[in-house]
Amino acid sequence: MMPMPDTAPLAFDHQPRTRIVFGPGVLARLGPLARELGATCALLVTDRGIVAAGHARRATASLEEAGIRVLIDDGVRENPTTVDVARCLAIARSAPIDLFVGLGGGSSMDTAKGANFLLTNGGAMRDYWGVGKATRPMLPLIAIPTTAGTGSECQSAALIADDVTHQKMACLDPKAAAKIALLDPELTLSKPRFVTAVTGVDAIAHALETAVTRKRTAISSLYAREAFQLLFPALPTVLAEPTNLPARSRMLLGAAYAGTAIELSMLGAAHAAANPLTAHFNIVHGAAVGLMLPAVIRFNAALPESAAIYADLAVAAGIAGPHVPQSVALAWLIEAVTESLRTAGIPTTLTAAGVDPSAIPNLAAEAARQWTATFNPRSITAADFEALYRETCG
Repeated sequence: MMPMPDTAPLAFDHQPRTRIVFGPGVLARLGPLARELGATCALLVTDRGIVAAGHARRATASLEEAGIRVLIDDGVRENPTTVDVARCLAIARSAPIDLFVGLGGGSSMDTAKGANFLLTNGGAMRDYWGVGKATRPMLPLIAIPTTAGTGSECQSAALIADDVTHQKMACLDPKAAAKIALLDPELTLSKPRFVTAVTGVDAIAHALETAVTRKRTAISSLYAREAFQLLFPALPTVLAEPTNLPARSRMLLGAAYAGTAIELSMLGAAHAAANPLTAHFNIVHGAAVGLMLPAVIRFNAALPESAAIYADLAVAAGIAGPHVPQSVALAWLIEAVTESLRTAGIPTTLTAAGVDPSAIPNLAAEAARQWTATFNPRSITAADFEALYRETCG
């Protein structure tokens, strides 16, 4: 182990809201688990790709075998907007549902959460932008991820974009958290390589960012460290061997742990820098986060405490040995993250990703306004973001 600062454990107030059920084949338990929640009529929120893969049919069969009526919204789109939530809400209002089931990636779970806000509390999505805006109880949600990435199944946030302004609204409320997260790694076997790659890199970034944020706690640090240990060695394996179920299992569990860490400690500058890249240059979220991550690690490592945490993570994941100097472990971590981008087929520079350097000042200004930037361990300004973007240009 790398030596850590001689400090007391960080304070925390930990109240898990989500029961985690994990293991190959646990999708078959959906119906009985829904009955435990008292469900009689469920709305299954998913996308057409999940339907084509047969996962929605299996989920529906399990619910119906338990005597639960099922409605389906299979129109979820990537990066859902208020239009997606409105469609889902209309279906929810067509029958007396008492359970939401989000099956798919983060978009399906976010859409289900968004519709849950409006069905139970009324109003519009913008009314819940922020933290703790729901005043009435919400319906139970069972979240079933089919990608190892967002960790939304273990978070209380719905990320919904305004369809007119395109502003992404983070609506966080403890009542929106899933009652049960059903983690079945068999569901991730059908994912294309690119989806596996970008969602996996996103999950790794979650682990690395949550480990150092200024909001981190003793509990979030445990989740972040375990997530990184699971995710980092597993990603190249699942990319090389897509049907390797043990590696898929480590990815899915690691993503859920990283999602739990986000719920407890939030994210940082890499995510703040990534959002404008996605908005203006249509770079997939996981790829945008990943290509900014090495520069952000270097930036944060100027703080001795962050440098020590990063070095410890390098040791935990087998990137560096326990007796390697901290500066060496840090350098190896940055190189290993960069190499993981290459393995995943993700550009390692903004130039390669098609970003026009003339846009950097505007990108930096937007990044500095991102909420996640406020949790970065090292205070960061628009000028700092501009330097990070230029460093990443290549």
